[in-house]
Amino acid sequence: MDHLSAEELFCELIDLAVDERIPAIDALNLKDDALRSELVKMLKDADAADAYFTGTAVAVKMIPPRPSQMHPIEVEGDMVGPYKLICKLGTGGFGVVWQAEQEKPLRRTVAVKVLKAGMDSAEVLARFDAEKQALARMDHPHIAKVLDAGMTESGRSYFAMELVEGCSVTQFCEKNALSTHDRLKLFIDVCAAVNHAHQKGVIHRDLKPTNVLVSRETSGPIVKVIDFGIAKAIEGDLTDQTLFTRAEQWIGTPTYMSPEQLGMGSIDLDTRSDIYALGVILYELITGCPPFVLEAIQIRSLDCKLW
Repeated sequence: MDHLSAEELFCELIDLAVDERIPAIDALNLKDDALRSELVKMLKDADAADAYFTGTAVAVKMIPPRPSQMHPIEVEGDMVGPYKLICKLGTGGFGVVWQAEQEKPLRRTVAVKVLKAGMDSAEVLARFDAEKQALARMDHPHIAKVLDAGMTESGRSYFAMELVEGCSVTQFCEKNALSTHDRLKLFIDVCAAVNHAHQKGVIHRDLKPTNVLVSRETSGPIVKVIDFGIAKAIEGDLTDQTLFTRAEQWIGTPTYMSPEQLGMGSIDLDTRSDIYALGVILYELITGCPPFVLEAIQIRSLDCKLW
């Protein structure tokens, strides 16, 4: 079974009951420890997605893959729409991001985000679509642009976006030993991008240094805000698909989340939550560390939930 990829094994295991999955993995007798670890993580991510997107703690049964989808995992050199996959840039809970090349009707390098095989519950599809819609609303030099969207041959959603080659804003500042003045200049660009999102009716909800990338161009450092994967519309919806969120489920990264976001999840959040996150990022840019310790935030939140 080691010749199968983690994604292919995932598709075979996801339909099992949660308490049957680990025994099933053990029964495979996988010799590759890294493969086993990746598979366990993918299944945990799927469980987290179910709890994240549904109104109950019961896992949503993923749609079984069609026969043509049993081996649809993309590899380097494959085509996704008009884009040739060059190298994998990263893997998140629901999508895989690739660097890709487009040759026609114009030649350019892009980033392509493809929904993972097996992650095609209605709720995950709605979240993936919401990210596309949030980015499509934006037209700002400091926000990564959506360029195209479509379906792979195996029927999974993808979208192509501007490729941002850089590192997090905190890493960039440390690596280049920027002065406080230069750090503030970058931060002003971050604020302008977030302000644009708010004017377009979108709350980011996961602002943090790793979602603020900086690349070095001939004109100087360029800031790009990325990852609108858990964005929320100020009014209305970002997608026509039904999307449920557990009221007690954290949405975001605790270190950078506002008190109301920690306490209420997505209920009645407004743009002030993003402003709070910007304040935490600014604090870290100036002092070198965030204002609060993650463990302390988790303990305080747990105490609140218990009472």
